[in-house]
Amino acid sequence: MELQFLGAARTVTGSMHLLRVNGKQILLDCGMFQGRRAETYERNKHFPFDPSTIDAVVLSHAHIDHAGNLPNLVKNGFSGNIYCTPATADLCRIMLMDSGHIQEKDVEFVNKRRAKKKLSPIDPLYTTEDVEPMLELLVEIPYRTDFEVSDGISGKYFDAGHILGSASVRLAIDEREKKLFYLGFTGDVGRPNLPILKDPEYMGNVSALICESTYGGKLHAPAEESSKQLLEVVRRTMDRGGKIIVPSFSVGRTQDLVYQLNNLKNEGLLPDIPVFVDSPLSMKATEIFRKHPECFDDETNEILKSDDDVFGFERLHFIRDAEESKGLNEKRESCMIIAASGMCEAGRIVHHLNNNVENPNNTVMIVGYQAEHTLGRKIVDRNPEISIFGEVKKLNCEVVVMNSFSAHADNNELLGYMKPFDKSQLKNIFLVHGDLERAERYATSLQEQKFRQIDIPERLQKFEL
Repeated sequence: MELQFLGAARTVTGSMHLLRVNGKQILLDCGMFQGRRAETYERNKHFPFDPSTIDAVVLSHAHIDHAGNLPNLVKNGFSGNIYCTPATADLCRIMLMDSGHIQEKDVEFVNKRRAKKKLSPIDPLYTTEDVEPMLELLVEIPYRTDFEVSDGISGKYFDAGHILGSASVRLAIDEREKKLFYLGFTGDVGRPNLPILKDPEYMGNVSALICESTYGGKLHAPAEESSKQLLEVVRRTMDRGGKIIVPSFSVGRTQDLVYQLNNLKNEGLLPDIPVFVDSPLSMKATEIFRKHPECFDDETNEILKSDDDVFGFERLHFIRDAEESKGLNEKRESCMIIAASGMCEAGRIVHHLNNNVENPNNTVMIVGYQAEHTLGRKIVDRNPEISIFGEVKKLNCEVVVMNSFSAHADNNELLGYMKPFDKSQLKNIFLVHGDLERAERYATSLQEQKFRQIDIPERLQKFEL
């Protein structure tokens, strides 16, 4: 049995791991790598294997860095089943269509610049038309339900508590007359006590575990403090007469923010500030959240008894078209604008940043992880000047980083997730989905807890199990 790490190896994007056993090839996730533009295009365009030889895909959740390259996989010859939870399937249907549209628009923009340099045009990774055949391969599997992945390989999903429908998976592998082998893949592990979703769930003992390490060595502010911090930012910015600009992932983080604002409104604490969610995808994703109350925790279900819409309130407005979005730039009064993309690399948020970062009255509120080399990371690092649309802008606004909103477990929460595993049975731990420094710090924490044989794979590295 061989395990090869093809993405999210010593980085946080492009999750993709290949299991070879019994003559079969099973892909765990097929995410899109995000980084420098040229490297991103080449890495995502070309797979380090023949997609037609893959027998099945086991998908952890719908975020683009885990599911975003599935249409390209199918475009290049994959025709097997793509297993996921029902909520993940619903989210993939809107997110990958949106991603296809972004690929088309990005390439259109790039090709105009290439034409000026007399360079040949490039093709999009995939188009919206390419997404349709991939969606037909989705096979929906509820949590805690056994399913056959391939001959001699069965799986079971457990709630990962990260975003709606997110799952960890435990694979039971019958390797030809050998003892049954259990391989676990955490996907992205959520935080306990976050609003809306249930806490991460223990998958049972495994012999080997692929584990995320995004916030290794880091501690978040308690999740319970997020509402208080949010309220302080709103009040402080309104006192200056400024705007609050929030880069936010359309799925998960945006709904968390709206939920918290709704609760503050219900408690009579939220000042009278208009809130604009400037993302058609966020609006569609919020509708899918409303369809899946089975994923909600007890607290949210209790609130629903007295508030039938936890994702809406009087001063909340969903922006539908581009002209409405442009109109937000004309507003002079204080407001909050929540827009995608979460790392500020594309989408409407870039325009809002372009129009607002030089005003010292304004606030940019960062509520999610920012990968290296992204515009979002440059803002988090508080670079005095940043480049937007090829023009230099002075970062004069206030920058607030709120890790209490993170949907990833921090170092101690990851250790809490690991606590139930039997150390005598768990022979191998592979740390992925983390920058090298973060993975190394988490590995040290695991060693202090007496876990053994911890590896931090390099991209394309293979391991025999």
